Amino acid sequence: DTRHVLTGSADNSCRLWDCETGKQLALVKTSSAVRTCGFDFGGNIIMFSTDKQMGYQCFVSFFDLRDPAQIENNEPYMKIPCSDSKITSAVWGPLGEFIIAGHESGELNQFSAKSGEQLSNIKEHTKQINDIQTSRDMTMFITASKDNTAKLFDCTSLEHLKTFRTERPVNSAALSPIFDHVVLGGGQEAMDVTTTSTRIGKFEAFFHLAFEEEFGRVKGHFGPINSVAFHPDGKSYSSGGEDGYVRIHYFDPQYFEFEFEA
Repeated sequence: DTRHVLTGSADNSCRLWDCETGKQLALVKTSSAVRTCGFDFGGNIIMFSTDKQMGYQCFVSFFDLRDPAQIENNEPYMKIPCSDSKITSAVWGPLGEFIIAGHESGELNQFSAKSGEQLSNIKEHTKQINDIQTSRDMTMFITASKDNTAKLFDCTSLEHLKTFRTERPVNSAALSPIFDHVVLGGGQEAMDVTTTSTRIGKFEAFFHLAFEEEFGRVKGHFGPINSVAFHPDGKSYSSGGEDGYVRIHYFDPQYFEFEFEA
């Protein structure tokens, strides 16, 4: 219901905030940096993953916000260890029954939110998964990876459906809530750009969901793009870049006319 915001940080904490007032409602301290976090379908349960660093292994922790004792005692009702490869991105699946986690190794896992057991595991990417975002109806999700691709999967079965190829690492990918369109953002990290061609820098591209073809590019950022997100009404999207800017892009009226005619 957009009343609360959950944030995870490298200051070894996960915090719950009130959207309207900016007041901190809850604080959970961790042993290492929090890499990813999210609310379940009902907004009552939160999950977050911590990094594998300083002698601590990667964990996914689950807290039920309806039980204040869990927050006060800093004791999650469930903690899943991930010793093989750290989690770099994670989202809740439909109805909050499981989470989908992407790893540094390129693997994707489903973990049950009730038992903590691993329900399924696949490896379609060859490098780190940077971002996972679901479709509006939660039936599909898209991954963005350092292997220069974004891939579309079925949320429940983890079946690989589509692949969107680029010439640069993909840092973030989002699915339009109203059209069969995908926006990808990414680019080479600054330290790598000097050793490669200049056109490898940043990029922001639109792909068709069904045909896997690029049909548009957007200019504006002058650094790699770290994050992209569609507005819930599908009429605009925003992108955040290494250049220190968040840009909000509004689609032309022709964009909607063209799509409905097509």
